[in-house]
Amino acid sequence: MSGESVSGDAKELSAKQIRKRKRREPPPDPEHTRGLVDAHTHLAACGGRTAESVTEILDHAERVGVEQVVTVADDMVDARWAVQAAHWDDRAFAAVGLHPTHAADLDEAARAELNEMVDDDRVVAVGETGLDYYWTVHSESCADPVTQKDAFAWHIDLAKRSGKPLMIHNRDADRDILDVLAAEGAPETVILHCFSGDIEMARECIARGYLLSFSGTVTFVNAAELREAAALTPEDQVLVETDAPFLTPHPYRGQPNQSYCLPYTARGLAEVRGVSPERMAAVLGANARRAYGLPLR
Repeated sequence: MSGESVSGDAKELSAKQIRKRKRREPPPDPEHTRGLVDAHTHLAACGGRTAESVTEILDHAERVGVEQVVTVADDMVDARWAVQAAHWDDRAFAAVGLHPTHAADLDEAARAELNEMVDDDRVVAVGETGLDYYWTVHSESCADPVTQKDAFAWHIDLAKRSGKPLMIHNRDADRDILDVLAAEGAPETVILHCFSGDIEMARECIARGYLLSFSGTVTFVNAAELREAAALTPEDQVLVETDAPFLTPHPYRGQPNQSYCLPYTARGLAEVRGVSPERMAAVLGANARRAYGLPLR
């Protein structure tokens, strides 16, 4: 083998290693943007499994202006963690429910426990619930659509009985999400977490008074239609979230996400909507505090 070939192989390997290392590196701190609330994150999945680790994550977030977070779970185990985290640190609040992919776990014991959890003062929302048709065809363990709809209806009722906002997960199920909400009767506050629908979906949600929560996906290069939806959402119906550790905003897509990255998305929304980052942060923070009933800090 020639020396030139070895050198080429070495360069190729080095480039792969660099890309792999970059994917593991957290993004740098964004510019401080005061007053933000992360409307949807997963502290446990970000490493927040102890009081100390939760405090570390939230200290980091607060240093860049993210003052409060709502931490969410996918299953019953993580729901318990979310409630614990909300008691460990007064900057954290919890949403409890079963992700639609886990809808088959909604047995009598789970219903009883969720009924008890939602009465906790640190629990500010029911969810994330809803419909996910992507995983019904990509995972053998995902709950089927009928089971998902039944669980969604139960969570809608829980939100209405508790008087707490309903946090919705929607993937490839726009029409059915709207139809189930119409059939069951939506609670007073409905939040479309990580909004991903098309313009028509956005318009119908807006007309119904639902809140649209935008994650880092709104900053992705290929998300022009999502930015259009963000631009037309009324000021009092827009939220911002990380969905951490997923959906890290551009230009750090694919790298680890945490609540401290929220200002990148908030500033992206400010640009889309033609307002200053300070104005955008004030609106987003006020909307989240109103929707979830969070105290001022």
